[in-house]
Amino acid sequence: MDSGDAASSAAEAQKSQRDLLDAVLGIGTGLDLQTVLRRIVEAAVRLVGARYGALGVIDDTRLLSQFLTVGIDEATAAQIGPLPHGGGILGLLIDDPQPLRLHDLNDHPAAFGLPAHHPPMRSFLGVPIRVRSEVFGNLYLTEKAGGVDFDDEDESIVLALAAAAGVAIENARLYEDVRHRERWLQASAEVTTALLSGTEPEEVLQLLAARARDLAEADFAAIVLPLGDSLVIEVANGAAAAHVIGRRIDPAASLIGDAFLGGATVAIDDIHKSPHWPNNSEALDDFGPVIIVPLVAGEARHGVLWVGNLIGGRRFRAAHQAMLEAFADQAALGLELARQRRETEHLSLFRDRDRIARDLHDTVIQRLFATGMQLEGSMRYMTGPEASERVQGAVSDLDKTIKEIRSTIYSLQRSDRSRPSSLRARIVELIEQLAPAIGFAPTLRLEGLVDTRISKDVADNLLPVLREALSNIARHAKANRADVSVVVDDDWATLTVSDNGIGIPDDGRRSGLANLGARAKSLGGTFVAQSVPEGGAELVWRVPVGDA
Repeated sequence: MDSGDAASSAAEAQKSQRDLLDAVLGIGTGLDLQTVLRRIVEAAVRLVGARYGALGVIDDTRLLSQFLTVGIDEATAAQIGPLPHGGGILGLLIDDPQPLRLHDLNDHPAAFGLPAHHPPMRSFLGVPIRVRSEVFGNLYLTEKAGGVDFDDEDESIVLALAAAAGVAIENARLYEDVRHRERWLQASAEVTTALLSGTEPEEVLQLLAARARDLAEADFAAIVLPLGDSLVIEVANGAAAAHVIGRRIDPAASLIGDAFLGGATVAIDDIHKSPHWPNNSEALDDFGPVIIVPLVAGEARHGVLWVGNLIGGRRFRAAHQAMLEAFADQAALGLELARQRRETEHLSLFRDRDRIARDLHDTVIQRLFATGMQLEGSMRYMTGPEASERVQGAVSDLDKTIKEIRSTIYSLQRSDRSRPSSLRARIVELIEQLAPAIGFAPTLRLEGLVDTRISKDVADNLLPVLREALSNIARHAKANRADVSVVVDDDWATLTVSDNGIGIPDDGRRSGLANLGARAKSLGGTFVAQSVPEGGAELVWRVPVGDA
């Protein structure tokens, strides 16, 4: 080699070193992980003169969770279709993370051909990227300029770049973890504050779903709550949210039920491979990867937090699951504290009710009874029939008032801590149970011999009818007032549920209302559900009282 060639080689080596140093500095200045990964691929392509480059990120299942490409435009990428998951030549470096150079990758035994619309590729260089001792991913480079093969120098340059890339990736991941932890702490504090400050339950659940979706960087998030013997999607945020709200899910035959009943997280990369995913909604079929976390605080199971990505979307990492579980634990604790606070408020309310009941019984009823006795006694001094009829009417009104006050006293004195046995108490408990889902407590009027006149068969049907009516208000009515009345006379029991919401839509689902009508018909009664002119809806369920 003459002096000119030596000088030229030295100059080229110096230029390569400067280019490598510039590339290292370039990828080391960013803290956003996706930006760093993109810069690594671009630098590798530029340093060795490759036409195409890619960086595959390996997930916990030893598949490619991300595949960033350089050199292929968006139109061509769209024609090629889904990105690879780590088969063929790409999988060689996953199984054996060592540098790999090929003259023609198509001749290798592991190659199974390029997909349609893929540009031709022959020369190949692949090197692993390690973050400390962990293999983070692989750099893939093809089609060296001039149609020649990648050489030892190219391999050395890319290995040096990969070593620097590992440090840059670790810094970016640490920064990303710090940001995620800050977001988790902020979201947990925001949800807990909302729960304990008396914010409306629906607003808190909406906030919980939105923050969970943000933390998991997911396409969708939902809160699923127990309602009777089933689970209902109470709140949803993101893709397909409007199509799934209000959907009921069988806890015994669903992934969501597995998480709720088992009290353990369910994470799966493709829900369509699980026989336990409910197929009762086309919207649910749009999802692939999901994480379902139970909302559990001690022995109390409040529901399920569910996040998902659409089919073909990014699989969730273990870090996402750990963060969601911590967030769900904080949220469940807040829900439990809020529940205990409501119970304390209810206990105070019950004490006030007991005091009011005693005052009504010891003072008001006694005075009314004495007044009635005085009126009856004065009738003997009256000579005109008209005066006697008026006094008798007043006495009858007083008797009716006394019965109504006694009915009210019975409701006020019911202890919520004991299991109710009477129909009257079970009605009160059902309304109180569903009040949090509705967002307010419906008013209740009980008239007549509710406990003694109604047969067991009628009572066993009346309670599910009331539950369905109140559940419809909670899910669909958008009301801020609801009234429930149960009126019993000698022959009929009439349940009326009304609200001031949006009414009954003409194109709405009526399967639930049809069930209520069928119950009434089986007992020889009637059922009417209609929108009312002043706004809202009214349901009237009227059946014979039967033989008590």
